[in-house]
Amino acid sequence: MKVGFNAAAAAYANTLRRAQPGAGEAAAGGFQELVKQAAASSIDTVKAGEAATMKAVAGKADMTQVVTAVSNAEVTLQAAVAVRDKVIQAYLDVIRMPI
Repeated sequence: MKVGFNAAAAAYANTLRRAQPGAGEAAAGGFQELVKQAAASSIDTVKAGEAATMKAVAGKADMTQVVTAVSNAEVTLQAAVAVRDKVIQAYLDVIRMPI
């Protein structure tokens, strides 16, 4: 699977902005707020990709914008799946620990 440089750079910059101290409510709310904002942002990114696709089907969108939106949604989905896999693996590691 190939991910374009621009999509990867945009995803990295977005994550970096949210992770820095003083990034709005994330710094005040701690880890829980950061996870909540990341999930909401991921959902918004995927919805934007779907909306761009629907505009393309209707013939009302530039293909460059559609490809960019879909690539961003794809990178976001891959990141969410990777985080989910790591959380499940951590949970399984804790469950397997002897008492």
